[in-house]
Amino acid sequence: MTTADPAVRSLWIRLTAPPAGKRGFALAAVAGAVAGLGQAPWDMPVATVLSLGLLLVWLVRAASPRRAFLSGWGFGVGYFGLTLHWIVFPFLVEPEIHGWMAPFAVVLMAAGLALFWGGAGYVGKRWLGGGATAAAIALTLAEVARSTLFTGFPWVLLGHVWIDTAAARISALVGPYGLTYLTATLATAVALAVLRRRWLDILPVVAVFAVLPLLKAPAAPDVADAGRPTIRLVQPNIPQAEKWDPDRAREHYARLIAATGAAVAPDLVVWPETALPYLLEFAEEPLRQTADAARGAPVVLGINRAETGRYYNSLIVVDAAGQVAATYDKRHLVPFGEYVPLGEVAARFGIQGLAQSQGTGFSAGTGAPHLTLPDGTSILPLICYEGIFAGQVARDVGAERPDMLVLITNDGWFGPVAGPAQHLAQARLRAIETGLPMVRVANTGISALIDPAGRVVRALGMDVDGWFDVPLPAATAAPPYLRWGDWPILLLLGLGGLGHFITRPRKGIDPQAGAH
Repeated sequence: MTTADPAVRSLWIRLTAPPAGKRGFALAAVAGAVAGLGQAPWDMPVATVLSLGLLLVWLVRAASPRRAFLSGWGFGVGYFGLTLHWIVFPFLVEPEIHGWMAPFAVVLMAAGLALFWGGAGYVGKRWLGGGATAAAIALTLAEVARSTLFTGFPWVLLGHVWIDTAAARISALVGPYGLTYLTATLATAVALAVLRRRWLDILPVVAVFAVLPLLKAPAAPDVADAGRPTIRLVQPNIPQAEKWDPDRAREHYARLIAATGAAVAPDLVVWPETALPYLLEFAEEPLRQTADAARGAPVVLGINRAETGRYYNSLIVVDAAGQVAATYDKRHLVPFGEYVPLGEVAARFGIQGLAQSQGTGFSAGTGAPHLTLPDGTSILPLICYEGIFAGQVARDVGAERPDMLVLITNDGWFGPVAGPAQHLAQARLRAIETGLPMVRVANTGISALIDPAGRVVRALGMDVDGWFDVPLPAATAAPPYLRWGDWPILLLLGLGGLGHFITRPRKGIDPQAGAH
């Protein structure tokens, strides 16, 4: 034993002891931020598993449910503070007006979402026996709750850390919650190795990270096949601060037209969300010019429209004659970003100006999810935020699967790095879960053609003005997730939680009881 051993041992004891006080909260937040490094654009899942394992140790050793809550909450504040730091960027588009709100937005967002993780710590300690596996189940269920309650926000789920690895293919079977439970299970092995002081328990984790780089993605569909339709993705790269400037509208529109009319005409052209800065009712001439530039190819584009005093964030299909062949209105809107929750209720009590029926924000669409292009091709349209809801996308795909997913977005709101990278990563999971290729077109990036294996076939990065043509990969067989959805993993979690509830200690909780 060297002279350094006592110091190392002291540091180890302090690190694995449940955090307490202000310094403890800061330590938990730092550990949570380390866990966030598994998400895009950092893509270091090992950091997530090891740091999450430390959290599980804290939850097991917590002296009370309240202490477990504080550990989970502090950890979540750090995790969400790092991974969702891009939430400040929408407030910086017009900094002179909204800039002062930016720091409050990220702090409140992180603290609010972290309550789910704090709640998981409390529930695991209070009702599920307080062990590491119980805490892992509670944490996974907390991620399900976060994705569902208050219209849901399934962004940077713990399972998303595997998107850039071969493990992402598991989502074709169990979806994002299955991947999340995989993360929690590996973290449990780390926690048990610490709690039992049996380091062989960590071998499954080492094996996973040793094997994953050796696994290759399945063979991608042959996109060079001349028989496949050619899709043109157009990314105009219009800065968000300029997007609605009427003095720049003609210049921005000219970029879209030039890209659409370039080279040999493709089979389909796709523009991003709100590509045209006009209401659909006043866009007759721009749509005709769009059709002329496309030279017979249909054009899918984003535009806003009004109807009976309501406004809709819409996707339309423009045919060869410049007419609207199909319309889809966004159905899953962003709370506070696209509408004010309970605005209609407020209007009933005389509080005006918040209701969608009064023209405030957007109204949710109610139409069928599938659209048919003039050539008979079927698409499932998705507008921005809608692409992050795995279960809803799977239900909308349905038994009669479309030929492709088409997601249009304007990630210019999300900043230059983390937000767009995380949004793209989730789109890759939707392709795996449905077995369908996805055409993803963003205003400022990242635009990409994603094959059914979740691989980016070709892409345009951030802040690039350009376009590319690419053959559409063929769909694969329908994955099991399309048939079963999230029910198998929810049933597994429910039964596991019930088992821990039934077998929990009746008198007190052993803070070292990490084996169950």
